[in-house]
Amino acid sequence: MVTDVREPSVAPERPLLLDESQWGRVTTPRTLLSRALSVPLALGFTVFLPFVVAAQSGDGQRDAAFWLQLLLAMYAGARLSAMVLTSRRKLLQGSFWLFVYMAMGVAPLAQAVLGRVPTPVVGPRSDLTVAIGLVLLGCTAFDVGVLLARHRPAARRAGGARKEPRPVMVHRRRLQLLTLFAFLGSAAFIVKLGGPAVFFSSRQEIIAGIQEAGVSNGDGQAGQALLRGFGTVPALLALLLYTRWLITSKYARRKVSVIATTGALAALNLIVNNPVSNPRYWFLTVLFALLFTVFPVSAAMYRVALSMAVVVALLVFPFADRFRYDEKNYKPVETTSFLEPMALKDYDQIGMFANTITFSNSGPGHFYGRQLAGSVFFAVPRSVWPGKPRDTGVMVGQWMGTVNTNLSSPIWAELWLDFGPLGMGAGLLAMGYAAARVDRRYAKRATRRSPPGSLISTVVPLVAGYSFILLRGPLLQASGRVAIAGMCLALVATYRHDKGTTLR
Repeated sequence: MVTDVREPSVAPERPLLLDESQWGRVTTPRTLLSRALSVPLALGFTVFLPFVVAAQSGDGQRDAAFWLQLLLAMYAGARLSAMVLTSRRKLLQGSFWLFVYMAMGVAPLAQAVLGRVPTPVVGPRSDLTVAIGLVLLGCTAFDVGVLLARHRPAARRAGGARKEPRPVMVHRRRLQLLTLFAFLGSAAFIVKLGGPAVFFSSRQEIIAGIQEAGVSNGDGQAGQALLRGFGTVPALLALLLYTRWLITSKYARRKVSVIATTGALAALNLIVNNPVSNPRYWFLTVLFALLFTVFPVSAAMYRVALSMAVVVALLVFPFADRFRYDEKNYKPVETTSFLEPMALKDYDQIGMFANTITFSNSGPGHFYGRQLAGSVFFAVPRSVWPGKPRDTGVMVGQWMGTVNTNLSSPIWAELWLDFGPLGMGAGLLAMGYAAARVDRRYAKRATRRSPPGSLISTVVPLVAGYSFILLRGPLLQASGRVAIAGMCLALVATYRHDKGTTLR
């Protein structure tokens, strides 16, 4: 007698239909890739690069500040590795840890090894130690905020008592109005500075053009912010919205007018938002925003972007001064060590936080929201508000007696100067909470099935890119573009989902 033995029937795996909570349990090629990369990537960011930097020879002191800086670099490396290897794309959190790792971790560690800094640290060594400890405290608070964001009210967990809110969409007619406004604003910016050729010379020529335009006198920071903002932000935002429309809509790809408008906006951005005439952090904003708009659902591109950004930030950024000066005033970096460019150029955030602490301890104390008020109401002229606060970086630089007062003021220093250690911790905790909530909402919206006019799918990549400028500071310099972007987004946003109203 033959017994018919059959294998129990097993339903075929259909990963695309799995619930979000089951993704981590399925072995896909992408999962295997993540597992293969996890150990070398985590060890490279967390251990190898910090210890290679720390092992170099130099004149720096191996004291408490040095070991705290090494700990900060390793902590940021571990968190950045987690962002790269996560199953979800977390743009805002990834941008935060990328900035901390490159600007507050590895670069200051190189400075500590060599005993050289791009901006003098004028106070006692103890203020530098306190500054590094406060940065670590702020990073921990950010992570606590992310953990708190994971908590959901019982009503939501119990089974969808609340209805999912309808997404904010892009209004088609208003997008055309924004495009017109972008061309007018950029054209005025180009004419004011003397023509398109200026934008391909150097940043020095751009600054000279702004001075000749008469907006750098008196309340010059607000004038420069508005001129640059209206000339660059609407053009970039219109390009992002049209690009997403083309990427996600067959209807748009069949419309000659949409393709032609996108091409014209790309040419306009090539003039006003190119890397030659713009600060490197603004170009990084443009690059990140375009990258994640063109590849809205690619986890591989997200991982490559965060990983390669470390290489670009630490090895390419220090040499980007080639575009800051003209041929006569440019002095090439001469170095025999890969650490020296990081010690000589741009990464002054830790040192400026220490100088801010020394400045506060020398008499002024904390400002209790005054600096933040100046950033929020940046557009109010000093003739109306005589006591309007100055840019924090400029204020501390003038107190230090430096010739160049275009200095950074990282968000840690801004919050600490206004609200003290507890206020700084609370502010970064709120930032972590908000970043985690927005990242979760973005992960739900930025899918292949999301409508072309979903505004969050464009806004989050833009904010992720601009967060480098917000984190670096000063806030007053960053406020102009934030306000203009908010105006542009308010113009195109709509809650109506009619086919004739929104993008399709």
